[in-house]
Amino acid sequence: MLDLVWLAIAFPLIGVLINGLFGRVIRSKLISGIIGCTALGLSFAVAVLTWLDYTYQFWTTRDGPYYEVVLWPWMYIGNLKIDAGLLVDPLSIVMFLFVTGVSFLIHIYSTGYMAHDEGYSRFFTYLNLFVAMMLILVLGNNGAVMFVGWEGVGLCSYLLIGFWYKDMYNANCGMKAFVVNRIGDFGVLLGLFMLFTYFGSLNFTTIFKEAGSVLEPGSWIPLAIALFLFLGATGKSAQFPLHIWLPDAMAGPTPVSALIHAATMVTAGVYMVARLNPIFNASPTAGFVVALVGCFTAFMAATVAMTQNDIKKVLAYSTVSQLGYMFLACGVGAYWVAIFHVVTHAFFKACLFLGSGSVIHGMHEEQDTRYMGALAKFMPWTYFTFLASTIAIAGIIPFAGFFSKDEILWQVAIWQTRFGWAPTMLWIVAALTALMTAFYMGRVTWKTFQGQQRWTPEFVEKHKHPHESGAAMVMPLVVLSALAVVAGFLLFTPPWLGNNTTLKDFLAPSTANAQYVKTHAAAEPGQHQPEHELPAPGAEAASAGHAGEHHAAFISLGNVTATEIAFAAFSVLLALIGLLVSRQIFVNQPKATEAWKKHWAPAYQFSLNKWFFDELYHRVIVVPGTAVAYACWRFFDLRIVDGIVNGTAWIVGVTGHLVRPLQTGFVRNYALYLLLGVVILLIFNLVK
Repeated sequence: MLDLVWLAIAFPLIGVLINGLFGRVIRSKLISGIIGCTALGLSFAVAVLTWLDYTYQFWTTRDGPYYEVVLWPWMYIGNLKIDAGLLVDPLSIVMFLFVTGVSFLIHIYSTGYMAHDEGYSRFFTYLNLFVAMMLILVLGNNGAVMFVGWEGVGLCSYLLIGFWYKDMYNANCGMKAFVVNRIGDFGVLLGLFMLFTYFGSLNFTTIFKEAGSVLEPGSWIPLAIALFLFLGATGKSAQFPLHIWLPDAMAGPTPVSALIHAATMVTAGVYMVARLNPIFNASPTAGFVVALVGCFTAFMAATVAMTQNDIKKVLAYSTVSQLGYMFLACGVGAYWVAIFHVVTHAFFKACLFLGSGSVIHGMHEEQDTRYMGALAKFMPWTYFTFLASTIAIAGIIPFAGFFSKDEILWQVAIWQTRFGWAPTMLWIVAALTALMTAFYMGRVTWKTFQGQQRWTPEFVEKHKHPHESGAAMVMPLVVLSALAVVAGFLLFTPPWLGNNTTLKDFLAPSTANAQYVKTHAAAEPGQHQPEHELPAPGAEAASAGHAGEHHAAFISLGNVTATEIAFAAFSVLLALIGLLVSRQIFVNQPKATEAWKKHWAPAYQFSLNKWFFDELYHRVIVVPGTAVAYACWRFFDLRIVDGIVNGTAWIVGVTGHLVRPLQTGFVRNYALYLLLGVVILLIFNLVK
């Protein structure tokens, strides 16, 4: 099955061709939906079979960890030799499984959500293409193939965010996402160019093997490559300072929001950093920058989410914040934990977005939570699935979000780095962000489903009351909420709670990029193995290069089990406080919020206006950029480009005007011209 992994990309591309070329001919929404969903169902089946086949070969014959499938030679130019190929390894398999699985559920949901839309077949065409591009990104065996998928998901995000393009706001939001991501993509290109310069190849396995010998620990080369790549990651995964596009991506249909936030585009940056972790391992400074930016983004986005009223905007800033957690994990070297949080986040965030879509559908396109309330009795399935995902993202044990978020906080706490103050400060900010996460998710849940009815008179007069969504929309919610509950126990639990290291063990070959040696020995009681137990190529040299520079971790690891339990208990306590306080405020004392808004008016407005980043960028970048573009248009376009074109036309016109009298149509005139020519030639020859 490993050699047929390309079928997972082929199936959605076939769906693209059928719906894209023949959608108007088919005209049946049912058939278009079946084609789109079947394509993803088959792709998910390929993912499952690939995982089973790889697991069998890996655990029995030890033929791992990398299995490459070369499809055809692509670019052979001098020393540049790039094949169109796919890479099957633990990291790509994990991404492969949840991308296709979650996307399949979103496709099913879309059949109900988009049932009355005129662009039904076009929507499924774009949706299939989006997933196909994401699979190219995560399965590509080299940087060039990955970049094809990287640009592909950028294109699809533009098409889907601006899907309702007749509304200029939606079209502008799509363009904003496209332009902001081009900035990050420039960084990725520079990083790939540098990789080829120093490795002579863009093949990932070549980079993994030679990273230890090519990259000198502490030099500027791995730092520059890592920062260029991370610039691209901040664009795709909406991290500061390129985070501004993601909240505006809510302009697209809600299934698009779920697909972008849970299964495709925004996870690409985290995947790339985890995939190329030997580059980041070779530069402690790069890791510190990644952790710092991730932590700041998580905190900043959480503060904004606390005051937003649009249900989808709250979830959008929540995604930005959770992505910050993932990059924080990458920055401290816990790449497998970052991917763990990517997976759990996919389940509860997809459920939350699809749940918000169900609310919007039931409220007949109302998105403002100020005009909702008391929806639980009208939409029980949506409420309970939304509540389960809220508890999961808040980090309440035993829901999935607890295990991944708590492990990130733990890895930060035990991080040993030469930046001595970093673990302490990063942990404090990350813990405070966890408290805010529970608060704003409780706020949006209680305001939407609990308390008093706040529906507008127009809504009551026209629709009477909200309604629950159909089976096509509810079924994916149930599946995703179930995964949001149990995924943590299935994938990873810490030593004090069962020590299930299934995901950690499976990802070890990719996230450590060392020859994996399977061990069945459990950790000694009271001992928690640090993430770096399998060093990346060159990691030992890197450690040696910084000998004496690393400071102790944030905490003393005397009794690891007791300490970790205490940290976990504190984390759960913060989450409970956030949920309970938000319920007390927005259900029991809703009128008190107005007084608090007035009392904390500057802070409230600062958060409500998203730290004024959009206004700042508009004044500092958009306005000057527009002025420069206008000046270039007035001078270069009008005078130089148009001048050359118009000047050429003028010269041709003048020449034609001068020559035109010679074309009289009289034979005698042409005979005279011929005679004059002969005379001139004779005179010329005589003179010569």
